[in-house]
Parts: sequence; structure tokens; C-alpha cells
Amino acid sequence: MDENTAIEFKTTGSALLNPLSDLVGVPLDQVNFIVCQVFGLAAAVWFRLYLTPQFTTPEVRHAVAALLGASFITFCFGWYAVHVFILVLACYGIILKASIHNVHRYTMVVSIGYLTICQVSRVIIFNYGILSTDFSGPLMIITQKITLLAFQVHDGMCQKQEKLTEDQRRLAVHSKPSLLKYLSYNINFLSILVGPCSNYKDYLEFIEGHHIQSTLRSVKDASSQQNGWDKMPEPSPVTVINKLLVCVGCLLWFFIITKAFPIAYNVDPQFISEASFITRLGYAFISIQAARPKFYFAWTLAEAIHNAAGYGISGMDENGKVSWDLLSNVYIWKIETATSLKSFIDSWNIQTALWLKRVCYDRAPYYAVPLTFVLSAIWHGVYPGYYFTFISAVPITFAARAVRRNFRQYFLSSRQLKLCYDVVTWAATQLTICYIVMPFLLLAVEPTVMYYRSMYFHVHIISILAMILLPSKPWDSKTQSHAQQSHNNLKVD
Repeated sequence: MDENTAIEFKTTGSALLNPLSDLVGVPLDQVNFIVCQVFGLAAAVWFRLYLTPQFTTPEVRHAVAALLGASFITFCFGWYAVHVFILVLACYGIILKASIHNVHRYTMVVSIGYLTICQVSRVIIFNYGILSTDFSGPLMIITQKITLLAFQVHDGMCQKQEKLTEDQRRLAVHSKPSLLKYLSYNINFLSILVGPCSNYKDYLEFIEGHHIQSTLRSVKDASSQQNGWDKMPEPSPVTVINKLLVCVGCLLWFFIITKAFPIAYNVDPQFISEASFITRLGYAFISIQAARPKFYFAWTLAEAIHNAAGYGISGMDENGKVSWDLLSNVYIWKIETATSLKSFIDSWNIQTALWLKRVCYDRAPYYAVPLTFVLSAIWHGVYPGYYFTFISAVPITFAARAVRRNFRQYFLSSRQLKLCYDVVTWAATQLTICYIVMPFLLLAVEPTVMYYRSMYFHVHIISILAMILLPSKPWDSKTQSHAQQSHNNLKVD
């Protein structure tokens, strides 16, 4: 069996584009994904222009969005799409029938449990991820939406409002959704393939045409200027085109750079035995940098699709212009220039981080950080490499906090020192990220242990020593106040 046949055999979606796959030399599952997203971009423009809220009922917009989404997922994954429909309908049954006091718990257990079963089957069937896209991807997005909505229904129909945070009160859902709204929210064509996860209330306001007014009411004096559909700002073509240009750049980077620096070479026995530690460290850095653009491409294209449909306004920027970053999933520049683990994490897979915060971190009574990392690992899948990454991230995160709290204030006395600090912390952050996420890409236990041995477990050792030796409390308030007053002309993170 040749390579193309093997790929076709392992692709459960439509084989209609197999000739195109052969022509461009890209696996069929990836071709199906890209074609569906490009078609989704065109459909988003049509959806905004011809199914406008002022001339189309919300029911029609909900139905069209859901039907297109169901078509996309069926085209990409074939009969495996049934898993998505099973999970969505099962959890809708929980919403309807379960006690409102426990609906969030039941939904979390069922959705995470079903997702885990599917991911285990993926490992068995696809043997450590031969395909870059598979049916568990949409299931992961659906799981986020289903659980987030369940918690928001619980907040709106069960919890006392004074016990909720401001964010929880704003997003609380005060009535159970209809089946049409539930299906539209979960499987709409804008987000079915790669997300991002959005809030149920934001999505309903978009479908009903109230999202602009709702967003701008939170901006001072904006509500007096935005009173109707005739004055609603449209997505600038420049906004969408800029994001599409980023996607093109990421594709070029992938074909030119990424394939030249395979991740697997980090654990090549000959490379490990012959190359120096510095060389291996440098290759790890380059290969991880080269692996990021495929994520940038998928998330930026998804955001462009939402914006083309008119969804994604977050308010006004400092220049008084409409900001289209409500659904941004990645801030590329902030990632590439991050000088701390927190700033990196805050800019990477943003909507997933918000989901973890809203369903776990903000609600866990104890051990919020470890529990959040554990949930993130379970959500990502059952590959051992994921657990190496997220379990390793716990002590490294605490160590990074300790180092920052104990040393940062000594580098704020001048711009030169601050610049040196930023350069050193940038290099340390980027190399630490490489060290942490390498198992995530290697997937299996054996190559992960091989890689960490080749790196002498140096980040683990440094992190444990930092946690033991450095005081856990920040410097005293007088020192902090003095630093802020003396150097208020410096930008402090």
C-alpha cells in the first residue's frame, strides 16, 4: 500500500478532494479542513450580507448556522461526526432533566468522560496521531462550550448573584436554551472545526443583532452613538484581510521552515550523542519556533471567519476605533516577545485559557493552579506527553513566580538594567517553553524521557531549587512602593 492510499484509508472524511490532495502533496484530511475553512469564510460574508438580523429572524440564522456546521463536520470526518452529535444531544438532555443544582457537575463528567473515551480510541486507531486533524478536535471545542454553558446556566438559575464574580454575573444565563439555540451555539459553521469557544450570551446577541449595542454600552458615551442597525459598524475588509495575510505567511513558514526542522530530530540518537548541549538546546528552540505557525494559521483563520460574519467586536480601542478581538485566540507578537511564562500563557490559546479560568480556576476552593493544569491535560487528550507537559508546568510556574518576585525589583532602577532584564527573561522564557512543550509534541513516554535525559532535566532541577531556596512572598510593600514611585516612567508588566 503506497503513502497516498494509506492516508486515504486513514481519512474518515470525504474523498472528493483526493485528486487535489495528490496534486499539492498535502494529506487529504488537511485539504478537507482548509477547503471547509475557506468555504466557511465565504459563507460568513454571505451570512452577514444576506441574512442580516434586521431582515432575517433569529430562528433562520440559528438554523442556517447549525446546518452549515453539521455539513462541514460531516464532510471532514464522515461517520465519526456522529460522536459530536451524540455528545451535544446527551448534554442537552442533562440541561433539560438534571437538577439545576448539579447540572454543571453532570455535564462536566459526561462531556470530559466521553471526550476521553474518544481520545483513547484515537490513540488506538491512529497510533499516536498519524493524522494532524481528527474528530477529537471538534469534540474538544464542543466540550468547552457545553461545560461553559452548563456553569453559566447554573450561575444564572441557581446561584445568588452576590456570590458571583463580576464576570460570572455578566455571563450568567437565566433560562434553559431551546434545542435550536443549543445546536446553533455548539455546532455553528463559524467555530465547529477549530473554535474558538465563545460565550453563549455573546453568541445569542450576535445572532439576534444586539451584540454591537451590548458591547458598546460598556464603553463610555458609546451607547448614545450606536442606536440602531443602520449605525452598526461593519467589519472592515482591512481587518479580515490583515488576518488572512497572517495566515498566508504562516503557511509559507510551514512549508519552508517547519519541514526543515522536524521535532523528532530532537530525540535522534545520533544527534544526541554527537551534538553538544548548546547545539541541542539551540535546535530545540528553532524546532519549537518552527512548529508554532500551524497553530497561528488555524486560530487566525478561525478569527477571520468570525469577523467576516460580523462577530467579534470587543469594544473600542484607545483611538476610538472598533476593536475586533473578542474571539482572538492568539497574540503572535506578545508570544514571540514574552518575557514571562504568564505573559506567554495569557497570549496562547486565549479562549481555552479563559474556559479553564471560568470553569476551574475561579471555582476551585483549593489548589486552583494544579487542578487547572490537570483539567487542561485531560482535555487535551491521553497521550503521555501531554501529562509530562502540564505536570512539569506546575513547579516551573511557581518557580518563575518566585524568581520574578525576588529579583525583578533590582532591575527597575534604569532603562538599561530593565532592558538587560527583559532580554535575559525573554531568552529564559522561550527556552523554558521549549523545554515544557517538547513532550506535548513528542507524545510518547520513551522519546520524552530520552529528550529530558539529553537536557539533564535542568529546568526541573532549577525550578525545584528556586521553590526551595527563594522566599515565596514578594518583596516588602515599602520597597515595591519606592520602586514604583521612583521609576513610574518605565513600563512595568
